[in-house]
Amino acid sequence: MKPAVIALLSAITALTALFLNGCGQQRAEAEVATPAKSTIPATPAYLGATYAPTLKKQPTVAAMTALGRTMFSDPSLSASGKMSCATCHSPEHAFGPPNNLAVQLGGKEMKTLGTRAVPSLRYIQNVPAFTEHFFDDDGDDSIDAGPTGGHNWDGRAPSTHDQARIPLLSMHEMGNANAAEVVAKLKKASYATQFRATFGEDIFDNQEQAFKWALMALEVFQESPAEFYPYNSKYDAFLRQQTQLSKQELNGLRLFNDPAKGNCASCHISEITASGAFPQFTDYGLIAIGVPRNPHIPANADPKYFDMGLCGPDRTDLKDKTEYCGMFKTPSLRNVATRQVFFHNGAFTSLEQVMKFYVQRDTQPQKWYPRDKDGTVRKYDDLPREYRGNVNVEAPFDRKPGDRPALTDGEIKDVIAFLKTLNDGYQP
Repeated sequence: MKPAVIALLSAITALTALFLNGCGQQRAEAEVATPAKSTIPATPAYLGATYAPTLKKQPTVAAMTALGRTMFSDPSLSASGKMSCATCHSPEHAFGPPNNLAVQLGGKEMKTLGTRAVPSLRYIQNVPAFTEHFFDDDGDDSIDAGPTGGHNWDGRAPSTHDQARIPLLSMHEMGNANAAEVVAKLKKASYATQFRATFGEDIFDNQEQAFKWALMALEVFQESPAEFYPYNSKYDAFLRQQTQLSKQELNGLRLFNDPAKGNCASCHISEITASGAFPQFTDYGLIAIGVPRNPHIPANADPKYFDMGLCGPDRTDLKDKTEYCGMFKTPSLRNVATRQVFFHNGAFTSLEQVMKFYVQRDTQPQKWYPRDKDGTVRKYDDLPREYRGNVNVEAPFDRKPGDRPALTDGEIKDVIAFLKTLNDGYQP
């Protein structure tokens, strides 16, 4: 990604951090979280016209955080009564999946498998809303950075509260048929009194508004710095000059940043921004990299089924934008070494596999993709042939069969050593 685009993204990060301060949150790079004491107006500007309830009681950030935390761990909000948000987004696993399953079990009987891997909910506080064209230099088409932002693997949710709606109502996740079912469960919950104390005794009189404020409580909880963006990894300590990286970790960082080697930092930005905000290790972009099809996902048993990210099937508003087919969100790499499955379809189960795929996808494609009956390697097999031209071919994907991979096995180990410095909870 071009430096000017990176600078613009950095500005968004800084502005979002300042916005969070207005809600009582600290700057994103703060080391210690302090409970917020300010109140949120009845109609916060960032909620838009759809969030305009007449609340007799003004909810505080502290009250909504506490309520959201309770809701997040409540399995009774699911149709099965066995799945909570924390079931898939485990606090003990950086709010990512607690296991090595490519997709999780959910639904009314906890027997329905999803179609995508569970992402981490950490470090998403600055994600901008989705836009098709992220321009630089006053909208010069020649340097359009392409689709950027949004939550979920396909960027279709513009905010965290919109994202929270999806698993609550998904038939292969928490399985509620509609918002009314969720509100009915909240009215019966052991913390219904807490819900009323937060939003007012009459909050359940309007189901639509009760559901919207429930989503808001989940969002405010996920803006808690200490839990969702603590910035307390070894790399953060290194950036603060509180510790040193080992020789191997430093070499891994160098390879990570080097455009001629890993070129990872072109999408997973690793430097402190011009405003002083710590790096998120994502540029918020969406990209097609041709991850192999995962046979462990039941939906993939149908040869006609393809998860094409931005152009469907889960996202429908861009289904005619065929140039986007195969594009998925670039996730933050913070806490990536704590994960057991990787990419949108959970195709890989180790960082070593991920790194080798990156550098061998084009030099040794036979190691990653199946062969057709005529022996031809079927590259990008999880994307229809007509859309395979969308797949990224920038470094390290700029090679051909027989070329030397961009990284050696030893260099891959160094990059992984560096990635482990991004795990939260470092103690000098």
